[in-house]
Formats: sequence, structure tokens, C-alpha cells
Amino acid sequence: MKIVFTKSFARDYQRLPERVRAQVDKQLDFLMNNPRHPSLNLKKLNDPRYIWEGRVSFGYRFTFHIKDDMYILRKVGTHDVL
Repeated sequence: MKIVFTKSFARDYQRLPERVRAQVDKQLDFLMNNPRHPSLNLKKLNDPRYIWEGRVSFGYRFTFHIKDDMYILRKVGTHDVL
């Protein structure tokens, strides 16, 4: 699998504090190497577009969908914003 960033994900990522960006990087590494890692706490959202949510930290999440052999990252931010 490979990771593809949408423009909105890249914009959201740049706006995050440096320490949160480091946490996002760590979680994306887990997603690539072990998608069942317990710290990701992945869950499929109740959405007809098959969107998934992953945990960055207690207050931050990222969303993505899977297409072919790609994780397409959609948004990243506080839990309330997504």
C-alpha cells in the first residue's frame, strides 16, 4: 500500500503544531506497516463513501479511504472538526 495526500490533508497538516505533526507521522508509519496497530484505533465511519478514521492522539484524528492499493488521506485535525 502507498499513501496519497489530498490538498485538504496537506493544508490541515501544515496548520498543525509541530509536536502533533510528529505524532501524525508516527501514526502514518503504523498505518503503512501495521494497519492493525492498536494505537491507530481504526474504525469505518457510517458513511456511504467508505471513509475510515484513525487516531493520532486523544484529541486529533485523520480520515482516509482506500482505493486499489492506496490510502488516500482526506483530513487531519481535532476530533471535533472531522
